[in-house]
Amino acid sequence: MTRKKVKLVYISDDNARKATFKKRKKGIMKKVSELTILCGIDACAIISNPCDSQVEVWPDPKGVKQIIKRYQKSSVIDETKNMNQESFVMQTISKAMYKLDKHRKENREKEMNIAMFDYMESRKVPENMTITDLRNMDKLIQEYISDIRNKIDQIA
Repeated sequence: MTRKKVKLVYISDDNARKATFKKRKKGIMKKVSELTILCGIDACAIISNPCDSQVEVWPDPKGVKQIIKRYQKSSVIDETKNMNQESFVMQTISKAMYKLDKHRKENREKEMNIAMFDYMESRKVPENMTITDLRNMDKLIQEYISDIRNKIDQIA
């Protein structure tokens, strides 16, 4: 026989809530125990009872302290792989800045190509060109000329 689906809402009846708590607590402790046995890992469970001040731990308080200490030491040692929100955002920003610089450079080269071909068609220097732009265009033209000479040498 299958179980009916449990609605995840606060149980208002005190007795039913306490009974459910006891059953679920027992199930969680059993699952942690099985997990440690089947997978060969260290695990612990700490469950605080809302009805009284008693805290239940598995396997025992001493074992739980050892597992927590080992976890805290391992997270400090492996700090290079851990990433907080600030470092993640900084890494994302630096990647975006690198991409932006790369695209700006590509766009600048394309603009120079267009300006060079416009000059070749009309024999007029574009009006909005600065000295730096003209030097970049001269460099681009020299690169094209050297590429053409290399191809001619390969053919001949």
